[in-house]
Amino acid sequence: MDPTVMDILARVAAHAAERHRPAEFDPRRPAVPVSGKVFGPEEIVELVRASLDFWLTSGPETARFERALARRAGVRHALMVNSGSSANLLAMATLCSPALGERALRPGDEVITVAAGFPTTVNPIVQHGLVPVFVDISLPTYNVDVRRLEDALSPRTRAVVLAHTLGNPFELAAVREVCARHGLWLVEDCCDALGARYDGQRVGTFGEVATLSFYPAHQITTGEGGAVLLATAALRRISESLRDWGRDCWCDTGCDNTCGKRFAQQHGTLPPGYDHKYVYSELGYNLKATDLQAAIGNVQLARLDDFVARRAHNHARLSQGLADLVDLLVLPEATPGAAPSWFGFALTVRDQAPVSAFELRHALEARGVATRQLFAGNVLRQPAYQRVEHRVAGPLAATNAVTERAFWIGCYPGLSDAHIDYAIAVLHDALRPAPRRGRARSATVGR
Repeated sequence: MDPTVMDILARVAAHAAERHRPAEFDPRRPAVPVSGKVFGPEEIVELVRASLDFWLTSGPETARFERALARRAGVRHALMVNSGSSANLLAMATLCSPALGERALRPGDEVITVAAGFPTTVNPIVQHGLVPVFVDISLPTYNVDVRRLEDALSPRTRAVVLAHTLGNPFELAAVREVCARHGLWLVEDCCDALGARYDGQRVGTFGEVATLSFYPAHQITTGEGGAVLLATAALRRISESLRDWGRDCWCDTGCDNTCGKRFAQQHGTLPPGYDHKYVYSELGYNLKATDLQAAIGNVQLARLDDFVARRAHNHARLSQGLADLVDLLVLPEATPGAAPSWFGFALTVRDQAPVSAFELRHALEARGVATRQLFAGNVLRQPAYQRVEHRVAGPLAATNAVTERAFWIGCYPGLSDAHIDYAIAVLHDALRPAPRRGRARSATVGR
């Protein structure tokens, strides 16, 4: 490496170590965030190193990240995109491609999903003219109630799209069995769950397509960013085309004529020899990320095991510290057979609690413990979905309970035991307040 570059990067490392030193818990000004980016000088050094090459779009760093991610996720193919929401869009667009022939999803086909979740798990279903079929979740896992799947089926059912809620894998054995028996596509939304396993197998490897998000709240971050994981080369070919404007050419950015037939092919009714770089076989987008993001991702990916372990530690500490409140709160539990990569710690306030969920959240926020809704709650109660064509299979009792009485707090790796213990103490103060002791009256009062 050039000595000048080495000097620059050494100075960057020293600056980053000082400027971005993690803040410790301050009991005088307590703050317990729900999430946040966790990084070291190495990420900033890699970001600067990549910026000095000034390869502003996807390039060699992106290719390196995609290979490392595929290995880490246990899949054959990984494509980096600009967000987890784009990953979900790309996953659904891939399954709607005419290149899949009879297996392609078509407008009017039904896709089973849950009513409680993040909007951009559902939105691509609607945006592609498909009909979401909503089923309920179950507590305390906050995942799909697999007993509802058979009732949700119809002759138009073609796919199942489900997220691993807050990093807790859903019952993949039961879901995959239903998909296999009825010939349905399975899309795993793993945006909250990178690093989780079910029956010892990595999530994202059970269906044909899976998605990830690298937003700062997630297990690793590239700022904005996400990825699509694909089981076959055929699906990767379609997805890559859709990500890259819909082009038929598969040359990497900056490369020309990789196939040796750039000007020697016939495509549709275009003139013979039409430049293959400008042939479009899909109705695509531009969903690429940048090499600067990928450079950060390469460092973050190496930290994943530690991040997952620290999330598990914080989640377990919260569970232990709140165990005596189970008569007032529904505490989260892992799906049987699952090893979650916990994204957050969900709490549902029971009817017999002395305060409502709103009052409890207000008490937590007032004392510096940040809270979040369980995303959209019942998505059908959101304004944007009032006129969306859909079908509901069975009652949504748990979904509505989550909408009205549930929220989550943080367990991300940036929180120390002191942060967690403070959150536990505040929850106890709000739910089991100590009796107020009256001050003894002075014998001279009133004289």
